[in-house]
Amino acid sequence: MTDIATLYIVPTPIGNLDDISARAIEVLTRVAWIAAEDTRHSARLLQHFSISTRTLSLHDHNEDKRTTMLCHRLKGGESVALISDAGTPLISDPGFVLVRKCREEGIPVIALPGPCAAITALSASGLPTDRFIFEGFLPVKTQARDNQLTLLKSRTCTSVFYEAPRRIVNTVKDIARVLGERHIVIAKELTKTFETYVSGTPSKVLAYFEEDPAHQKGEFVVMVSPAQIDVTAIPPQALSLLSSLCEHMPLKKAAAVVAEHYQLKKNALYQAGLDAKS
Repeated sequence: MTDIATLYIVPTPIGNLDDISARAIEVLTRVAWIAAEDTRHSARLLQHFSISTRTLSLHDHNEDKRTTMLCHRLKGGESVALISDAGTPLISDPGFVLVRKCREEGIPVIALPGPCAAITALSASGLPTDRFIFEGFLPVKTQARDNQLTLLKSRTCTSVFYEAPRRIVNTVKDIARVLGERHIVIAKELTKTFETYVSGTPSKVLAYFEEDPAHQKGEFVVMVSPAQIDVTAIPPQALSLLSSLCEHMPLKKAAAVVAEHYQLKKNALYQAGLDAKS
């Protein structure tokens, strides 16, 4: 570790404690302070690995105040580790204000790689992973949720969301209502004893949740498949040019060239190219 005071972004396990890295344990042991989303929750993790570093809370309601204090300590030579309740900090968790302020103040920021529920779920989902959008949590209010889901009607990449147990059934119903029978995959309790992946149409997934109330418990990652592109709507000459260009350049660049030449949508051509490869 460096002698210069540094803010470390430290991912923690999303379930299985064995997923923590040796580097993460070393950093958490050696820094002067650990800023945790919930110190009581994190205490169990720290006790498990015999880490006695001082902790303080940093959450949505005190981040502005804590940022000022932590930057002062960092400038005074005390390194700080930022952790969330589980997974990688800042991914739908607090920390953005602190990291941005440290960058503005010239304080070194080092992020450690590690567990992230969205990436873990996506890698085992069976959905396309060459391009995806992480949306965090869907809005709570119905109209805002509908507006967000409507964007997926023409989105040609996989969409990834987090969802709470109390809303998971309504979310699946909303997906069915707005997107129809679009293929979805839902992962729950990742890396834990009852880790489960459920995939299929919204009606099939909904049946799984409604057959047993226990199925609605846990932490969920919701993944929605890309919109299907109607290749027949793309002129044959455009597809031919795309195929020829792909022999000499990456698909993404070839799709951009053909899109500009024929005044077509780049995403549609890119998806057509992926479909041709598969």
